[in-house]
Amino acid sequence: MLGAIIGDIVGSRFEFNNHKSKQFELFTPECFPTDDSIMTLAVAQAIMDSRAGRSDLGQCAVRAMREIGRPYPDCGYGGRFFEWMYSDRPQPYNSFGNGAAMRVSPCGFAAASLEEAKAMSRAVTEVTHNHPEGIKGAEAATVAVYMALHGSTLPEIRDEINAHYYPMDFTLDGIRASYRFNETCQGTVPQALMAFFESTDFEDAIRNAISVGGDSDTLAAITGGVAQAYYGIPQSLRERALSYLDERMTPILTAFEKTFMGQ
Repeated sequence: MLGAIIGDIVGSRFEFNNHKSKQFELFTPECFPTDDSIMTLAVAQAIMDSRAGRSDLGQCAVRAMREIGRPYPDCGYGGRFFEWMYSDRPQPYNSFGNGAAMRVSPCGFAAASLEEAKAMSRAVTEVTHNHPEGIKGAEAATVAVYMALHGSTLPEIRDEINAHYYPMDFTLDGIRASYRFNETCQGTVPQALMAFFESTDFEDAIRNAISVGGDSDTLAAITGGVAQAYYGIPQSLRERALSYLDERMTPILTAFEKTFMGQ
């Protein structure tokens, strides 16, 4: 889960100023946690709040996203999500935006089985992004996290994504020059996962993600969640990332890691 937050923070300064190279400073004063980090933490809180069996996970997600998200009105929410968060009667709005996939890594870390991971992903996604492509994007990201965490090899994860979610028939070098900003799941999740599939370690995965361009913070957040599950996070990067989190964010991360990750 912290991997997604690291990807978001690193990518925050490149979202509208793409850097199509792997050579850059990871953390600078211009970096900050965007809505990707806030909503990842909200999903983590919802999971911790939900009952055994997760029958109320969707309700918990609605509550947590609104309670945790409202204190950060300027962190980069999309227009429809912003309206949903402040609405008196929030309803799903048939979105297939990539916000569905950037926030679900906690599901992959908390689930006890692959099927539970998929169900949890759907529960926290369909409260806003109930379009089939939104649900698919979130599930693909969650499946990749779960498989990476539970011993699947990189080729095995890639084969699963290729067979059931998106064709993995491209390379980062092949798309880098032409890839542009894209807010959809289908235009972000495959690229984010390929950044992981072509990586050699956690930091390399983040650098891959940034180098593609596009919606950099969201793309790197998706990549970072999977990369953490597969490689772990170097302590130096963990410490740098934690320095960007405030007194509301840090306790959620700490509690989730203690509950589900033995930290």
